[in-house]
Order: sequence, then C-alpha cells, then structure tokens
Amino acid sequence: MPDYIVQAENICKSVGLENEKIEILKDINFKVERGEYVAIMGPSGSGKSTLLGILACIDKASKGKIMINYIDIKKLNQNKLTEFRNENIGIVFQSFNLISTLNAEENVEIPLFFSKKEIDAKSKVNELIDIVGLKDKKNSLPNQLSGGEQQRIAIARALAGEPKILLADEPTGALDSKNGKVVLDIFDKFREKYNMTIIMITHDRKVAERADRILYMEDGNLKSAEEI
Repeated sequence: MPDYIVQAENICKSVGLENEKIEILKDINFKVERGEYVAIMGPSGSGKSTLLGILACIDKASKGKIMINYIDIKKLNQNKLTEFRNENIGIVFQSFNLISTLNAEENVEIPLFFSKKEIDAKSKVNELIDIVGLKDKKNSLPNQLSGGEQQRIAIARALAGEPKILLADEPTGALDSKNGKVVLDIFDKFREKYNMTIIMITHDRKVAERADRILYMEDGNLKSAEEI
C-alpha cells in the first residue's frame, strides 16, 4: 500500500470580496509518496507559490483538505501548526533569507532552537555544513559568501531540524548553471541519506527533470504530464 506523506483533496484558494473573488487555486488534488521527488512547473502567476505556501503551513486554503504525514493540518490551531511545521517541514527560498548578522554556522543552527527533537546541535550543524561542502566557510557572514554558497547554507538550515519534507521555491532561480547543479546534487545527497521527500517549484525544464515526477500548474489548475 502506498505511503502518502502528502494528500491534497479539492484544494481551493481565493482572495477578494464575496462578489469579486479571484480564484488562485481551483480544486487541486494530488498525492506525494514518502521519499518521492516532485517538481511543479508553470508560468508566473499560475498559483505554484500559493500552493507551496499552503503545503508549508504558512498560508491556508479557502476550501479542501490537506493531510501531511497523516495529520489534517486544518484541524491544528496556530501554535500547533507552527510546531508541526518546525518538526516536519523544511523550506528553501530563492532569495536565501539568511540572517545577515549571523555567520553560516549560526544560521544553520536556528531551527534547532525551536525543535523538540533530541538533536545534538553542534554535531548536526557540522554534519550539514560538511555535506554542502562549506566547512571552511562556517564562520563567514552571508555577505562574505557567494550566491551559490548562501543557497547551500540555506539548504543546510532547512534540514537542520530533520524535517520529513523539503519544500523548495525556485532554489536555482538566482544561481548560474554551475551553482544550480551543485544545489540539485545536494538535494540528491540529502534525499538518499534521509529518505527526504522533496517538492520543488521551478521554471527550468532541466531542473524539473531531476525529479521523479513533474506536475504542471496553469491558471490555478494542477495537472500531471498525462493530462497535458
């Protein structure tokens, strides 16, 4: 029997007044198996980032049901939702979002301050920085790192709390092709080591083809390759 870590049923998202609603997501249904690597492609404004925000427990659907790791996230209050996100979901943004006054090591360590898991912070941070190949840069501030290095630290930070799912919003969008490949190779390493489930938004077909499966978003509708 498939082990679905994400199950989305009839997800809708609309904004605006009652008589002037804009539908961003329209009756979306999909499932993701544990350990699967899924890419979501689509033009700007199609709803990709909105969907990712809902999966990240940052935004809320207007209608529908989402089960993550067999938990109905709609039933969680705000405190429980924040706790659930910290324990289960890691997020990588295109813009890195590192804290400028903290060095690389300190940035990676941030999620561990909020985690209830018994994780040896020093050991975990050193392990992650080593995996992303920046052991010699752990004392560097973000402005002393290249864009590719900042993204690698951001990935390490996203995985410090040992989340079950990694959500990545255009993780290679601000990088050249060489650094983009490094980031995708790191995703593969983490997936193999931790059986990580990855859901990634990208405009780049070559990047999407690194995934097991590609879904397409257009005008708020999510389709598989077979439905295109």
